[in-house]
Amino acid sequence: MSKPASSHVPRDDAFELARLTRSAALASIATALFLVGLKLWATWQTGSSAMLGSLADTALDLVASIATLIGVWVAAHPADENHRFGHGKAEALAAMVQIILIVLSAAAIGWRSFGHLIEGSEVRAAEEGIIVSGIAIAATLGLLAWQRHVIRRTRSIAIQTDHLHYQSDLLLNMAVIAALVLDSMLGLTGADPLFGMAIAAWLMWGAWRAAGEAVDHLMDREWPEEKRNRFVELAARHPELSNLHDLRTRTSGTRDFVQFHVDLPGMMTVDAAHEIIERVEADLMQHFPNMELLIHIDPAGHIDEPGNALVEADEFRKLADDG
Repeated sequence: MSKPASSHVPRDDAFELARLTRSAALASIATALFLVGLKLWATWQTGSSAMLGSLADTALDLVASIATLIGVWVAAHPADENHRFGHGKAEALAAMVQIILIVLSAAAIGWRSFGHLIEGSEVRAAEEGIIVSGIAIAATLGLLAWQRHVIRRTRSIAIQTDHLHYQSDLLLNMAVIAALVLDSMLGLTGADPLFGMAIAAWLMWGAWRAAGEAVDHLMDREWPEEKRNRFVELAARHPELSNLHDLRTRTSGTRDFVQFHVDLPGMMTVDAAHEIIERVEADLMQHFPNMELLIHIDPAGHIDEPGNALVEADEFRKLADDG
């Protein structure tokens, strides 16, 4: 006897998550527009390689934030006939677009800074550049605070990647201030292009880290061990279940997807089995509210074809052994 059962994220919760991710994306666009205009003026005033690098990064942040908005908008669409599991991976695709832009930006900044270091360059109007960088830091701090709130609620991969951009912006703006002070005010020639090259290296490192998480989402990587064990612990609180096996987990956008098999007595009626599974689902959904859950019932003593380690793994037994 087998019976699949599924649970869905409540419509009101899904709408609220979509609203939050859109608000974070729109806030990013508004902040980037403001900072692009400010830094464009400052770059023209100072001629600083570090300021130019910060401008290029912010301009790409604007493009990336637009990609994020498109990604979270598509990801918020409900499942349809062609996308039965929803559109959550649009967020990971948006993150990959951002990562490509970051790499291109970092390469251009590094090349220009290297040229300035070899040829020599003069920084002008350092005071204006320092003031602009200070304003940029204040605006970025406000955006980061809102993004952290949204990430805690939604776990959106696209917003997390956007958050990484603006975290790096704080360091970029601080680096610009340091470069302007050292080069223009303290007379350390070459500090500005060196800081520009350091900014490029930092952006490359950030892109590498963000790419790993986006690829994990696209490749349906299993949950982290701690989260996976927490799920099994909660399921183990139901004594009616035995031999929880073939557990598979993944995350797509703001949604989690879980499926597993459990054993129930072979002589149990369909109604009785259904009641047990409904109770288990309701409990698990309270702890993982943004989850799609599929449970398959096997009769006690049933043995799947040998050789498939995923199918044969008894998660309850593994949990007891680890404990």
